[in-house]
Amino acid sequence: MGSSVLVTGGAGYIGSITVERLTQAGFRVVVLDDLSKGHGETVPDGVPLVVGNVGDVDLVTETLKAHEVDAVIHFAAMSLVGESMERPADYYENNVVAGARLLAAMVEAGVDKIVFSSSAGVYGEPEQVPIRESHRTEPVNVYGDTKLIFERILGWQSEMSGIEYVSLRYFNAAGATERCGEDHRPESHLIPIALEVAAGKRPELTVFGDDYDTPDGTCVRDYIDVRDLSDAHIAALAALDRGCSGIYNLGNGEGSSVLDIIEAARSVTGREIPWRVGPRREGDPARLVASSSLAEQELGWRPEHPELADMIDAAWRWVQSHPDGYAG
Repeated sequence: MGSSVLVTGGAGYIGSITVERLTQAGFRVVVLDDLSKGHGETVPDGVPLVVGNVGDVDLVTETLKAHEVDAVIHFAAMSLVGESMERPADYYENNVVAGARLLAAMVEAGVDKIVFSSSAGVYGEPEQVPIRESHRTEPVNVYGDTKLIFERILGWQSEMSGIEYVSLRYFNAAGATERCGEDHRPESHLIPIALEVAAGKRPELTVFGDDYDTPDGTCVRDYIDVRDLSDAHIAALAALDRGCSGIYNLGNGEGSSVLDIIEAARSVTGREIPWRVGPRREGDPARLVASSSLAEQELGWRPEHPELADMIDAAWRWVQSHPDGYAG
């Protein structure tokens, strides 16, 4: 029987697909999720689901001990840039304070390995692209700042108590598997919104700003297939078993603009996707693309599904088979 892994936020989008792939790889998995954003039906049969908050030290300690957990993969977080600028206190409470309590529970239970779902948003406005791990960290939004603060906590916790960690910095996950896809309520991510427009569930898509310093004036982001992201977390667990701790970027090395996404979604679906320009969102950098060369060298990871059209096609097939999301 494989190692036992606690996945916090394991009923969410990336978390659920990571759970799926962990079980396929032979790990014993337990999910901790408060279901405020996640969907309990994503959790596979035979995988325990503990409903609760990651900041509940007693609950997390009990869960770690009861399931003899060897390592934690930590996804549970509030993750919307715009919302983080409107509700900073909530983001620091959930992403930083609750995260620190998770580490306290790990120390209490004797669990000394964690993989952290971080963000390349820790870099802020990049001075060079693609961004490398040595780039200075100056977040331009609350969300990115909460990720950076927790990384610093991880560093001190590692030094003081010996917890080993891998922090994975990445941007936009995309795509789906046959059983798990992206279903947020309300939806705020670009690709699923574009697909909702294609499916006739929205009249149009809003492009938040078209005057950025990019080739077409819209924001450029690095999109990674969610299956590749999940596999990176599994590779990080293997690295921890080898005694390799560190911080790694995950990316495809190329960025896609908002208009690129709209055109790719139109091509994949064969349907029109009307859009209009709206005001910029506070805290949105113009261009964010990460270099993953260090992850290739030290984790042995590289994207297996780098094509944007493949990601959108997988997401579109999931949308068609789940027209009402997990509620259907």
